[in-house]
Amino acid sequence: MTPKTVLSIDPGTSKCGLALVQRDGDGNITMLWHDVVPIDSVLVKLHEAYIVHDFQLVILGDSTGSKQVKTAIRRHLPSMGLLVIDEKETTIQARERYWEANPRTGWRKLLPASLQVPPEPYDDFAALVLAERVLSEG
Repeated sequence: MTPKTVLSIDPGTSKCGLALVQRDGDGNITMLWHDVVPIDSVLVKLHEAYIVHDFQLVILGDSTGSKQVKTAIRRHLPSMGLLVIDEKETTIQARERYWEANPRTGWRKLLPASLQVPPEPYDDFAALVLAERVLSEG
């Protein structure tokens, strides 16, 4: 299996989660870079992610804000591969991924993770979930 790196975007009305994700030759998936930014900063951050590691595909969630982001990417990077996919249940899965990356401490350990909302935006983890869906399929 050839290593593959993608930039995944979870668009919203005011902010977007971004995750630069790589599947290595053994099929392991790693988040190389991530951020949550205002929607009007997506193109700047897309270039920042490219500096971290080049990619040829942008994965974009299909719900709120996707049309605006898709138009901006097409206008500024017309040759970039763009795959729009279903975002169903990414928020719930992103919450789980957030808690895996940021283990709960203090009183948060006492309540089930499923009942807690992370203390900071976790749209970048929703972007990670989108990338994992595509990269897991090969």
